[in-house]
Order: sequence, then C-alpha cells, then structure tokens
Amino acid sequence: MKIIEKIKTNKLIDNPTEIQKFCLHKLQSRPLPNFKSELWRLSNKSKFSEFLDYSVNEKEPKFDIPFSKNSQNTIRLIIGENRQINLIEENYSIEQLSEDKLDEYFKEQISYFDQNQNWSDLLNLSLSCTKNILGLKINGSKIPPIEIFSHASNNSLSAKTLVIILEKNCDIELLQVNLGKENSSLSQSTFFCIEENSSLNHGVVSYGEKRSNLLNSLNVIQHKNSEYNLGTLHFKFNYARFEICIKQSVGEAKTNIKSMQITKKDEQISTYTRIDFNGPDGFLDQINKSLADDKSHAIFEGSIIVPKIAQKTDASQLSRNLLLSNFAQIDTKPQLEIIADDVKCKHGATISQLNEEELFYMRTRGITLPEASKLQLSSYFQEIISFIPVSKDRWNLLDKLLNEN
Repeated sequence: MKIIEKIKTNKLIDNPTEIQKFCLHKLQSRPLPNFKSELWRLSNKSKFSEFLDYSVNEKEPKFDIPFSKNSQNTIRLIIGENRQINLIEENYSIEQLSEDKLDEYFKEQISYFDQNQNWSDLLNLSLSCTKNILGLKINGSKIPPIEIFSHASNNSLSAKTLVIILEKNCDIELLQVNLGKENSSLSQSTFFCIEENSSLNHGVVSYGEKRSNLLNSLNVIQHKNSEYNLGTLHFKFNYARFEICIKQSVGEAKTNIKSMQITKKDEQISTYTRIDFNGPDGFLDQINKSLADDKSHAIFEGSIIVPKIAQKTDASQLSRNLLLSNFAQIDTKPQLEIIADDVKCKHGATISQLNEEELFYMRTRGITLPEASKLQLSSYFQEIISFIPVSKDRWNLLDKLLNEN
C-alpha cells in the first residue's frame, strides 16, 4: 500500500503544512485503522488496500462537470478550482475562509479526534493540499442552491476537504457530488457547523466508474434550534465507506437522515453513523436502505448516543434492506446507547427480497418481469431520492439507478 509506506517513512507529501504534519504524526503511531474494532471489522481488507494503492495526485487535469447547468439560479463550485469564489462573495453573503482561519478550525477539530474513529479524517487532512480545501462562511437566508463537486482522476488518489459554517438564521440547500473515475480513489472529508436557528438541507450523491474507490466522512455540529436534513446515495464503487458523525451540541435540535447504498458485482459499500445528543429535547428520524445484488456486500452500522443530560430525546433509527441475490451479503446493526431515563427511542432492521406476489400480479397484467422488478425498485428508491436536493430536470437519479448495468 503506497500511502501507508509513505506515512511510515514520513515522505507522504513534499512541504507539508502545519496541519498535515500534525495529522501525519498521529497517523504514524497507527498507519492503519484497527480492523478488530466494530468500526472496521467488516471492511474488505483487499479492497481497502486497493484504495490506498494509488499515488497522490496534486496536479489534477481540468474537470468537466458531467451534466449541464439548468436555468435555475445555482451556485456551482468544484473543490480545487475556486475561480468563482470572488464573484460569489460579491453577490451573496458568502465568505471564503482564509488559510489561517481554516488552520485554527482544524486544530480545534483535531484535538477531539480519536485515532480509530477519525482515522479517515486524519488521512484526508494529511493528504489535502491547500488548493483542495474549500472553506465557506455563509450568512443570510437568500442564498441560491449550492452544488459542490469533488472528483478523482484516473490512476491516482485525490483528497478533498470542505468546511462550511452556517451563521445564525441561515436557510441553505446544498448538494455534494463525489465522482470517481476508472481506477481511482477519492478521499473526501466534510465539516459543517450549523449555528442557532439555522437550517441545512444537504444531499450527498456519490458514484464512480469501474474500479473506483471512495472514503467519505461527514462531521456535523448542530447548535440550539438548528435543523439538519441529510439525503445520501452511494453507488458504483468497487469500495466505498461513508462515515457520518453528528453532534447536537446542547440539544434542542432536529436531525433527519435518509440514506442508501447500492451494491452490485463484487462491490462493497458501507455506511457508519454516530449521532450524539449532548443536551435535552433532541430529535432524530433516520432511515438507511441497502440494496445488494450479484456477489456484493452492503453494510450499515448506526449508533445513537443518549447520555443522562439528554432527557426527552426523541430518536428513531430504521434499517431497511433489499437482497436481490443468493450470493450477495448485507450486514446491518442499528444500536442505541441510552443513559437518560426520560426518552422516546426506537430502532429496527429488516432484510427482504422483491415481493413475489406483487411481481406475479403485475405479470398477469402483461408487464414483463424486468419491468415489474423496476416498478418495485422505483418505489424502494423514491423515498430516498425525493429527500436529496437535486434538480430532476437536469439529472434524473431514479432513471439512472434503474438503468444501471
């Protein structure tokens, strides 16, 4: 694994920044995550090695967005190509964070990092050069929808980092798109700070090409009376791992999550979530869906942490899974850790197949088996897709999923 050998020899990158040195120093004591831990025990070591077996690409070619911009007024950014930032700052209440402010922010975040739980972020910050870090502070409620793209080039590993601070009384809609080219690895870390009385509707869509890999982490801090809505979709990666960590800092916040991973062939895609309630009157409604076909492997593990201070927490976590092949595998583990005694918390998991009776009924009406299967899958996908802030006239996600080979 090229990256790990360079970590051990302290030759990962030339002229590292202070943050890169700090993260690299932490990684040197544990160059690899602990595969005996709950967070990593199901990860396919061979595929994980493939993720790390590319060299870091610091001179990426110009990236062309794969679908055109529609007539809607949308702010569109590509991490690593910040040519539009000045124009945006002139027209909207958006400020690009300076390198000094970003360093200060990362130092504070890193001080709380656990080397195993935050291994992905440590690796990402070790690899992310300054030009591939985008930091924004947003102040205002009349901001157009924002789209932010991250990508990996062929035969290389690309590391991208996004930091967004929503100041008080903001209402933002933001879509992140992570794209992997053939034979590539993308490391993406995202950090959100959502201040009081602010709302963020956030979508994450990640898809790759043949033998592409993804390590994607999301860290969210919610303050009082904030609302965070997250819709995610990951598919077409040889290996992908999505880590979600959300902290309601003082309680009295609302979180809604609807996510899905789709695996085919011999792919492995996993989602790990941790929701911490650090105060009373917190709310969570979470559903994760997995669909596994052929010889693939889909994973979901979710934790809800409710300490004694988090009285009157209302939290729900549901894992619904669809197994389309006798050779595919789905692992699911929703869990609650509750110390508070005045709460309303529930969790559950199901694994099923396409409904045979419904398929038979549709076939008796002249619908072919492939068409009947697509109708069932359409219903299964739609709940998640409808929660992702994306313009359907520009990119029809449902059609893309139903027609994937």
